This record gives sequence, structure tokens and C-alpha cells, in this order.
Amino acid sequence: MKLEADNFDVQTIQGYGPGWVGVQGEKITHSVILGSKGQRTNWRCSCYEDLTEAHFAQLAEFDAELIIFGSGSRICFPPAAWLQPLMAKRIGLETMDTGAACRTYNILAGEGRRVVVALVLDQATSSAN
Repeated sequence: MKLEADNFDVQTIQGYGPGWVGVQGEKITHSVILGSKGQRTNWRCSCYEDLTEAHFAQLAEFDAELIIFGSGSRICFPPAAWLQPLMAKRIGLETMDTGAACRTYNILAGEGRRVVVALVLDQATSSAN
């Protein structure tokens, strides 16, 4: 799906599909963390099952009021114990499928919110593209 953004002064997601997202004219085919203030970090996981508590501790290091977690092609909620680092810093977390996470991130980033999106880009589906 192609997304048409307004004139944002923030990093936005311009498109997404199975196993990829488009950011700033680049097609990213690996899991990634993006922030409305221009942050971009590879997220070392190829599917939801690869995630551990350490992945969510990494998210707590970002200066964000909200983390949007795109869990892949289907919604998968992380165990509550993994969210302790986020709760300790009073950072909210919303879980949704990766497509919904891309759309929600763009809306909140466009509103000037300090938002970070952590996207699981399922590697099994990206090879078909």
C-alpha cells in the first residue's frame, strides 16, 4: 500500500507491504525502529518469535512518550514482564499489526508527538517481493 503524507517535517513511512517499509525513498526489508525525531535503528529480529525481553529494554532507551509495536502480519502481544523497562520510564506501548502501526505512526508523528515505531518485518514474506 502506498501512503501519501502531508508536508511533514518529521520522518514518515511512505509505503509498506509484506516484508518491507518505505522510508525517505528507501525500501527497508529488515525489522527496524523509527522515531519521529529522525531515529533509525535496525531491530535484530526476523519474526515475532525471535523477540526477547532485551528487545523491549532497547525500546525504553528512546526518548518517546509512546512506542507503537508492529508485531508483523498478525497481532501478537508481548508478555507483560517484557514491558517493565517501558513502564519504569512511563512510556506507553500500543501493539498492532505492522500495517496499522505504520499508519498510526504517521498520524502521531504528523501531530508532533514524540513517537517511536518498532516494526517486525517478517522475513519469510519479504523473499516473495
